[in-house]
Amino acid sequence: MGSTRSVSAAGAAAEDDRRNVSDAVGVAVLGGCAVWSLITAAAHDGRPEGALLAVLAVAAGHAAGRITGALLPVAAPCAATVAGISLTVAVPHLGPGPQPGPPLGHTGATAALLTLAAGAACCAAWATPVPANRLALRALAAAAAVTAAALGSLTGALACALVLLASIAAGRMQRRGAGIAGLAVAAAAVTGGTWAVAAKILPDGLTLSLEGQLTGHRVELWRDALRMAGQEPMVGVGPGRFGELSPTAVETLASDGKPHSALLQQAAEQGVVGVLLLGAAFGWVLFALWRAARPTPVVLTAGAALTALAVVAAVGNALSFTAVTAGAGLLIGLSTARPLRDEEPRRVQATASRPEG
Repeated sequence: MGSTRSVSAAGAAAEDDRRNVSDAVGVAVLGGCAVWSLITAAAHDGRPEGALLAVLAVAAGHAAGRITGALLPVAAPCAATVAGISLTVAVPHLGPGPQPGPPLGHTGATAALLTLAAGAACCAAWATPVPANRLALRALAAAAAVTAAALGSLTGALACALVLLASIAAGRMQRRGAGIAGLAVAAAAVTGGTWAVAAKILPDGLTLSLEGQLTGHRVELWRDALRMAGQEPMVGVGPGRFGELSPTAVETLASDGKPHSALLQQAAEQGVVGVLLLGAAFGWVLFALWRAARPTPVVLTAGAALTALAVVAAVGNALSFTAVTAGAGLLIGLSTARPLRDEEPRRVQATASRPEG
């Protein structure tokens, strides 16, 4: 009994250390994002409110997820899924201001919110020990994909389906490190491709093909953002100023003033440091998931959903919506919370109580 208690206490202390490190990294990264947006705004008379609101939404969502995930590890993500689907259906635009029509639209926000909803449902499915409930929760994730298709978001339907498939596959993975690394590579490949299209460094045939899928208007916005980044590489042109300095945005009726790429918006408005902070924020997410005490399937499912969000944000304006950033923070919190009741089988206790030799 004494050895069992000592092993349990050592395991709990190690988990607390992991959580403390990832929490400290998160505070530093989010604090850096907020401070840098204020610095760049002061340098060019920018408007940092949007960036500050996004940081606040992530932090608030994360705190809510950590609390509710500890108390209700199944019910909380299930409720988040229902709320996400309901919000997407009830409030199609998800935010005030100009509502651009084709070729941009708001499919990015719709896809992002429904992808997070599907990820939350799949996390709840892995958290429940009841097979029937697990099946019902995966059906709820499939409902998010169907909702995206019904709303005309092919991207959202595909992302939800991929998250569901990734969640099922996660149950067969024994080591989360390889999965986390794969997610990082996928996000880096898409963001790098976005930069390559804007910089015109891809072969002509591939560039034309991608522009046809992305629309020429979106690519022109990206190239405007890249030109601004070249003019002010360190601090950018200032938060919230892309719309007034982009010739493509100025000439567009009902423009939302965004370049429809989180990476290129950071580069244009907050310079190289802004891009590094954005990358550090995603790195913190993966680091927190890697260090989390939750079961590997839960962690990798959340990672798949958040990586899908990063991909959508790389080619859209998803992160410009508070509902999306708050939802991302909520999913991070839910998937890194430490439930009051253990989810893992009691292998440690069984091993410790087994006679030696």
